[in-house]
Amino acid sequence: MYKIIGADGKEYGPITADQLRQWIAEGRANAQTKILAEGTTEWKPLSEFPEFAAAPASSAPPSFAPAVSAPSVAADQVNGPATALIVFAILGFILQASSLAFRMLGTSMLVARQLPNQAWLNMFSGTVGVLASIVGLLVSGLILFGGLNMRKLENYGLAMTASVVSMIPCVSPCCLIGLPIGIWALVVLSKPEVKGAFR
Repeated sequence: MYKIIGADGKEYGPITADQLRQWIAEGRANAQTKILAEGTTEWKPLSEFPEFAAAPASSAPPSFAPAVSAPSVAADQVNGPATALIVFAILGFILQASSLAFRMLGTSMLVARQLPNQAWLNMFSGTVGVLASIVGLLVSGLILFGGLNMRKLENYGLAMTASVVSMIPCVSPCCLIGLPIGIWALVVLSKPEVKGAFR
């Protein structure tokens, strides 16, 4: 009996030697496929098992195609949400930088003077508004850095943190736009094959 690691990074089996030969003939297993023989603890490539060297030649493909590695499968899965986090962070950075520039130039103070009865507007102008914009810039930078690391399958903790922060309304750069993006990223990051591919 044998167990194998499929191209999707999942474990299959136990299967018999005849079933494994059938999978070789169908192209579902190849020379790079990792195999664990019953009674052993070491995974080895199929090419190291002499009993499978004489698989049915008539139905076997002319040459074994390399298996799709788990990191490339994971990279495909994280590409979408990582790109969304990066775009989201850049958009937030632009908005926060614009807001900070307007506050530094006194535009918000001018608006506050024209609408003196708007207490919420007065609260977010001046020093508090500048500090809020700086915090927004830092949060955008965190989300951007987390998205870039997620795309490269590096620093799992930072990718998770960026995903969570992007979902927090009024902390993330674009409030509710970050909620679906953050959920998408967390769902993908929670998959075992994706988590295992991070360096």
